[in-house]
Amino acid sequence: MSGKDKQPGWYLSLAMPNVRGPAYAWLDPSPIYLNPEAMQDCVADMIRPFDHSEIDLVAGIDGTGFVLGSAIAYHLKKGFLMIRKAGHLAVDVTTVEYTDYQKKQKSLEMRQNPFPPGTRVLVVDQWIETGGTMWAAVNLIEKAGGKVAGIATICMEEMEGAMKLKMQYDVVHCVPNEELQKQVNDHYLESFKNFEK
Repeated sequence: MSGKDKQPGWYLSLAMPNVRGPAYAWLDPSPIYLNPEAMQDCVADMIRPFDHSEIDLVAGIDGTGFVLGSAIAYHLKKGFLMIRKAGHLAVDVTTVEYTDYQKKQKSLEMRQNPFPPGTRVLVVDQWIETGGTMWAAVNLIEKAGGKVAGIATICMEEMEGAMKLKMQYDVVHCVPNEELQKQVNDHYLESFKNFEK
C-alpha cells in the first residue's frame, strides 16, 4: 500500500479477532506491530496532535503499553516509565487498586519518586475499554506529583469510564471516523471478515 493510497487508521484492519474465547480480549492488535509501516503510522498518529515540547516523560502500562510507549519515547527522545502489574518491581513502589475490563480486581505499581514534581507525562496503553486501568495509571502519576500531559492509545471504546477520561484529559486515539468507532464499540470490525473461514 503506497503512501497516497493509505486511508487514516488503515492499519486497524490488520487487527485480528479473538479465537480463544471470553477469557481473552475481543481482538489482537499485535499484527500492527509486526508490520513496519503500520507500526510507524500508528505511532505517528498517536503523537501527532500533542505539542511535543509539553511532554517531559512517556509512561507505558504493563504490558502492551510498553511496546507503544517505548516506541513513542524513542521517537520523542524522552525517558520511559514502566507502570507495572503488581509484584514485578524490585524497588519501593506506590500501588493503586482498580477493576479491569473483565471486572477483575487488580493492582498497578510504579516505583516511588520516579520524576520531579510537575513532570508532564504522556500515558500510553494499547486499548482503553472501561478505562479502569488507565485511571489507575493516571492516579499513580498524579500521586507522585506528575501532571498528565495526555493519554495516547490505539483505540478508546465509548464506555462510561473511558469517556470520563476524555472529559478530563487530552486523549488521542487512532480511530478515524464514527463508523469505525461504532464497530469498535460493537466489538466487531468489518475487517474481521477477512479472517473468517
